[in-house]
Parts: sequence; structure tokens; C-alpha cells
Amino acid sequence: MRLGINRRWAYWQETKNSMTRLIIMILILTALSKVISAQEIVTDRPDQTESSTTVPNKSFQMEIGFGSGNYNSERLSLLPTALFRYGLTKSIELRFVEQLAAFKNKATSEAEFGLSDIEFGLKIQVLKKEGLNTEIAFISHIVIPTGSSELTNTNYGTINKLAISHGLNKFFDLGYNLGYNYYGISNGDLTYSLVLGIGLSEKIGMYVETFGEYSDFAELTSNFDSGLTYLIKDNLQLDLSLGLGLTQKMNYFSLGFSWNINCNHIKNK
Repeated sequence: MRLGINRRWAYWQETKNSMTRLIIMILILTALSKVISAQEIVTDRPDQTESSTTVPNKSFQMEIGFGSGNYNSERLSLLPTALFRYGLTKSIELRFVEQLAAFKNKATSEAEFGLSDIEFGLKIQVLKKEGLNTEIAFISHIVIPTGSSELTNTNYGTINKLAISHGLNKFFDLGYNLGYNYYGISNGDLTYSLVLGIGLSEKIGMYVETFGEYSDFAELTSNFDSGLTYLIKDNLQLDLSLGLGLTQKMNYFSLGFSWNINCNHIKNK
């Protein structure tokens, strides 16, 4: 059912205000970066495999992406997708996810522009030892059905992943996730991803990855993606990525950036 004009206007006003707040936040963080000491950044984007590392204690990290993709008869544009991470301790981080999205069903011409369901979560570092080339973390998000009509799952849900990585040598890292998502209906989905990270230089990296899910314990889908990262500063990174479906009609392209801020240095100013 199409939304009425008044309802569409309300959604537009709501999402426009959300985008304005996000832009203001980015500008503030840009200004603050001039007085903040740099620190090494490890991100959860642009690949689908979440890293096995938490952000440093009392640091704030934003990971912002803009992209567009086709999924069978549907088109989804993210304008943007945002992950915010805060280091609560050395091994625990708080996480918040929100997306401003444009959705279109190409078969029916139904369209929607608005916010997706919000996610709150934790990442807990289970294993990280100096001299050991393996790291393990557990990630869990609660999904709250706050999104627009075509962008919500309508039920509360949960997203869970076990993230494992191995430093193979100076140039190569291997990471993989195993997960289970449940959105309040059916049996839920098993998810997987496997990524090979390659250091091309001190500032440039690339990756190749396969990922997918076993939907409702009945249908297996597999995809492939690849991308590049560029380290502008130790705490600021740009990225681009693209992906293709191997067992389904899917393709996407994304650009983004990630920024880490040490909150201790802000307090000491």
C-alpha cells in the first residue's frame, strides 16, 4: 500500500533532520581531529566480515558508508549507513547502527525513503595475546523495529557473530565470521564470511571475500566482494568496495570512511 502524502512528508522531514544531525556530528569530529593525537585504526568496514578487535578503551569510532545495490527485483541505496563504536573497557565496546535508506521494488514501483531499524550491541574480545597470531571476539546486536514501513523487519531481532582472525605474515591476514540472526519469525538464518586481507603498502590494503547465509535453515546463498582501503592518518581511513551474487542476482558498490577519536585526549585539552 502506498503511503499518503502527509505520511511521506513526515518521513521526509524525519530523515532530513536525521541526516542534518549526522552531518553536524561529522563536521564537529572533523574540527576535533586537529587537536587529537592519532592512534592505529581497525575497522569493521568495508568487508562483510567483522573484525576480531575492539576499539581502544575510551575511544570513539565512527564508520560511515554510502552505497547502492540491486537485490533480485529490489534496489537499496544507503545514504548513509553508520556504525558507531565506543571502547567501554580494553575488551568490550558498545555499538550502535542506523541507516538512512532509499528502497524501490522495481517490479511494483513501490518506493520508500526513511530510516531502517536501529541496532544496539556489544563486541567482547575473547582472545588477544601478544605473540599469538589469533584473535577471537563475540558480537551481539539487538534489532529494534523502528524503521519505515518498507525498511523494517516489524519484529524485534538479534544478530550474533563469532569473529576470528589470524595474522598469517607481514602482508596477509585471514578472518572469518560464523553467526546466527533471528528476526522473530521462522527459524532464523545462519551466516558466514571468509576474508583474506592483503597489505599492498603501509597505507593501502585490499581484500577478497566470500559471504552468505543459510536462510531459514533451508536456502543457501553465496556472494563475493572485494575492496580497497587507504589510510590517510593512523586514525582515519577511506574505503571502497563492490560485490556480486554467486547464487542470486545481487550487486552493490560502496564508498566510506572510518574515524577513531581518543576521548582521553579530548578531556585533557
